[in-house]
Amino acid sequence: MAASASDEESYARGLARAAAGALIFSFPLLMTMEMWELGFHMDRGRLALLLAVTSLVVFGLARFVGFRDDTNLTDDALDALAALLVGFVVSALLLILLGLVGPGTAIREGVGMMAVQAAPASMGAILANKQLQAGTSGKTKEDRAGYLGQLFLMAAGALFLAFNVAPTEEMILIGFKMSAWHTLALVVASLIVLHALVFTVGFAGQEEQESHASAFAHFTLAGYGIALLVSLYILWTFGRLDGGLSDTVRAVAVLGFPATLGAALARLVV
Repeated sequence: MAASASDEESYARGLARAAAGALIFSFPLLMTMEMWELGFHMDRGRLALLLAVTSLVVFGLARFVGFRDDTNLTDDALDALAALLVGFVVSALLLILLGLVGPGTAIREGVGMMAVQAAPASMGAILANKQLQAGTSGKTKEDRAGYLGQLFLMAAGALFLAFNVAPTEEMILIGFKMSAWHTLALVVASLIVLHALVFTVGFAGQEEQESHASAFAHFTLAGYGIALLVSLYILWTFGRLDGGLSDTVRAVAVLGFPATLGAALARLVV
């Protein structure tokens, strides 16, 4: 009985951290007009797909940084569901509190704003377990991840950081102002930064790599490819790929840089 009460208390603290994480990680995006407009105008099919992708990512993160250390698939699914629910509730309360959603707001627009905002809030809710708890002991969940698990964490880190800048008009403006040489230089810089950070942060299993060339092939190239795919998906989701092929390549390269930072720092971010 005492152990059960202790588990419930620990889970309650996890939920409290989840609410704090949803608030902290989602608030900067909540204060941007682009996020409000996305809730109004975003294609509902793409929004539904975004929520599905977010749910899968949150479930994956629950496997590594859930509210409890020793879990099975059912526990992880419940943790993910709790994080998603917390993300929606915190987003709704903030939008209402700031007067962005009220009695005069159309249901379609209000639900859209809450759903868009709930994506980063839900990720913040599940990430908060690691970022906001007082400390950890022993081997953490993400330390037990294999190579595929590490690639997933890189994808989650890329998605989380890219999501924070992708809705802004500045991302498109930067790509418009860049030349082909700027784009190439940014790609090279992204690879250099990713490789340096991967070796510095120390991913699980990285110590087994025999050389920089091996780590470059296993982590740097794979991580950058993941960051570019995440960037392409996010830009498509937000309707930022309406230009030609050249504009698309530059936009993906621009967003790929913060996505690369998120992938490289995944072990710190998630």
